[in-house]
Amino acid sequence: MATRLNEKDYMEQLHALWSKAWPKGTPRTPQYPHGEIALSEYLRAWARVQPEHPAVIFYGHVLSYADLDRQSDRFAALLSKKGVRKGDRVAVFLPNCPQFHIVFFGILKLGAIHVPVSPLSRAFELSYELNDTDAEVIVALDQLIETVRQVKGETKLREIIVTSFADVLPAKPAIPVPDSVKSPRIAIPGATDLLPALAAMGEVGPQPPAGLDDIAALNYTGGTTGMPKGCVHTQGDMVYTAAANYGIALNTDSKSVFLSFFPEFWIAGENFGLIFPLFAGATLVLLARWDPMSALAAIDEYKVTITAMPVDGAVELMDHPRFKEFNLSSLKQIRVVSFVKKLNPEYRRRWKELTGTILAESSWGMTETHTSNTFTTGFQDNDFDLTSQPIFVGLPVPGAEFKITDFETGDLIPIGGEGEIRVRTPSLLKSYWNKPEATAESLVDGWLRTGDIGLIDSDGFLHFLGRRKEMLKVKGMSVFPPEIEALLGQHPAVLGSGVVGREDADKGQVPVAFIQLKPEARGMTTPEEIQAWCKERMAVYKVPEIRIIEALPMTATGKVKKQELNVSAS
Repeated sequence: MATRLNEKDYMEQLHALWSKAWPKGTPRTPQYPHGEIALSEYLRAWARVQPEHPAVIFYGHVLSYADLDRQSDRFAALLSKKGVRKGDRVAVFLPNCPQFHIVFFGILKLGAIHVPVSPLSRAFELSYELNDTDAEVIVALDQLIETVRQVKGETKLREIIVTSFADVLPAKPAIPVPDSVKSPRIAIPGATDLLPALAAMGEVGPQPPAGLDDIAALNYTGGTTGMPKGCVHTQGDMVYTAAANYGIALNTDSKSVFLSFFPEFWIAGENFGLIFPLFAGATLVLLARWDPMSALAAIDEYKVTITAMPVDGAVELMDHPRFKEFNLSSLKQIRVVSFVKKLNPEYRRRWKELTGTILAESSWGMTETHTSNTFTTGFQDNDFDLTSQPIFVGLPVPGAEFKITDFETGDLIPIGGEGEIRVRTPSLLKSYWNKPEATAESLVDGWLRTGDIGLIDSDGFLHFLGRRKEMLKVKGMSVFPPEIEALLGQHPAVLGSGVVGREDADKGQVPVAFIQLKPEARGMTTPEEIQAWCKERMAVYKVPEIRIIEALPMTATGKVKKQELNVSAS
């Protein structure tokens, strides 16, 4: 019988490895420019220090730090006037826009709880979140009001606050605006019009300072089975996440200019759009949605220094016929996320030749941990991060810890062994909203059971191997779909892929790769050709069946909906 590992000794060994691998000159503790205070107090601090500094720029519309502080104070007062109290939930049904920032910080200042709802939600999904949180107030875009009306009678909604892109879009935008953002205002009888209502509030006094332990948001997980669960996060979770990445994963300060189009209802968009720029006192150039021309023009116009995008976006920019018309020399950091396309050495080489900057993976994380829990900064030399065993996600940010355990027993797995990733971090969810059983199952002795398969190598680096429910067993051998998807992403004809398992009487399971080809490769590349290419590059038991499809089914946040990939159909 194997000797059971002692957690104290195990963690001491890991900390020694992390210390040895830590990049030189990189902070080893969370960095707090204004101390450990609530995120809403960071807004007040920056508004005092640099009142006229742009906080949010939206196609030429500028919201300064003083404006954002003043308007969010007014929104807090407006909510209070409408009977919202500390701890009450307020639903936010908005796409990216400056009003999202005003509403977000107003909710936090009041001590109410932000409930972001995807603007792509259908009535059933909206109704579920409203009823799960008992939200009585919703802030919605005018274009989405019909969905709100459909569910109002089956929820506790008593107050609808509405706003419009038309309220903030300049008559002469500074950069190209997607057609979907140019929608004319829709009059909504019976609803409170947000910006006129704030103007009518006049000058209001600030709310008492919020605390780090105040519940700030219910961020819903987008699980593939069952209904989403609301992760209870505090202002302290938000501030720690920013501080842990400040100067480490992201080298930022008040002179930095962020560009973000990530949806702000999504945890990664909340971090990169609502939290990180403001924590640093930086400027955020906000796009309502991804658009390559808007992104290129924004980087040029506003001298953007840092941005993040899916690998697909970076490739789309590089392939854009007008790419060289724009000056991207201001860029200093580019973070990418491998969803459909996977970052590989060739993409990195091309980007470096074109821009002088290096594409680096953002991080590993979950909604439950407020994401951004690891960093890969400093490990790009000779493509170390890309050529290490897939999928390299780096070191834990300061304050976070990982361990690898047996899925069934919870016993520690020796370093180098595969098992369940468990994480402990100050930004860990406090509970799942209204779900004590799920909370007790996931939070064990201060550690989160992630359901992710991973390993920590002999240098202390964490590797993500996939979700346990996605892992395949082929003749007893473990096969991880993300590894196959990463390799397929290097095929010149493959636009994106999703790998799932098919039951097989002989082998147990067989990997099946659903592939979307690049437009120029359609009709020119066969499944047999791709499979032969795979056979040259991976162990025979990993080689997938290839099925070429017109388009991969995608979630709102850019992930493949694997549950919709039908292995029984040929």
